[in-house]
Amino acid sequence: MTTTEQKPERTESEFDRGIALRRREDDARTYDGDLDGGWKVGEGINGGLLLALAGNALRQTFLDDDHPDPISVSAYYLSASRAGAATLHTDVVRRGRTMSTGTVALCQPDDAGQPVERVRALATYGDLTSLPEQVHTTAAAPVLPDPERCIGTDLAPPDFRANAPLLDRFDLRLDPDTVGWALGKPSGRGRIQGWLRLADGREPDPLSLLLALDALPPVTFDLGLPGWAPTLELTAHVRAVPAPGWLKVVHATRNYAGGLLEEDAEVWDSTGRLVAQSRQLARAPRP
Repeated sequence: MTTTEQKPERTESEFDRGIALRRREDDARTYDGDLDGGWKVGEGINGGLLLALAGNALRQTFLDDDHPDPISVSAYYLSASRAGAATLHTDVVRRGRTMSTGTVALCQPDDAGQPVERVRALATYGDLTSLPEQVHTTAAAPVLPDPERCIGTDLAPPDFRANAPLLDRFDLRLDPDTVGWALGKPSGRGRIQGWLRLADGREPDPLSLLLALDALPPVTFDLGLPGWAPTLELTAHVRAVPAPGWLKVVHATRNYAGGLLEEDAEVWDSTGRLVAQSRQLARAPRP
């Protein structure tokens, strides 16, 4: 008598559940989703998760065109998103041979049941695997200690983690040279960097890069400005399909003025390739 080995069932990633959508039968351009409170930072849902959710709606819209990947996404954050139901409306601006462009609006009902727009994005989609492979760059990946020598978010104070359940979805290891702010000694350089992967082991892909671009603590921490910095606008460029493994992520700012700052992000994959970049404009935390 022989027995067949039972393979463990593959469990769906928290990220995949977080960006899951249901297309309406009566309107092919409208999708329903649910924002899980586990992706909260403070009182609102993380902007990177919202960007990936909006990106997934456009991905579904352009699948039949063989344009599954975000190339460039510019999103405006109009109001704070909260846990609960969300509706996403997409509209095709242009369908092209190699790339297509569309818009998406993410809405949620207010206390009276009226729709409130949370995010509006304009994006161009294509097929990253069909792009030329030549790379000419002056950019350099950050030099980081090995992940085992970096600072995990599991060492963060309990009250900090309770206010940012998003951190439980990540395996985030911060460069010790950029976490002085956690000890009350911010460097003033406006730079935070570290290793990132999803806590449940899901490998990175183009949609999860949209999340990675807004995954680290705000660089205002390193300027001595505690509190979460709300994003006004974020533009993301996805440059390549990431290889499996750890991502290196860098967030930095060069100019804080008038209560606003830019935050530039880079994401490098395990092969040392720059796979995503972004710039966002954010408000400094309130005193």
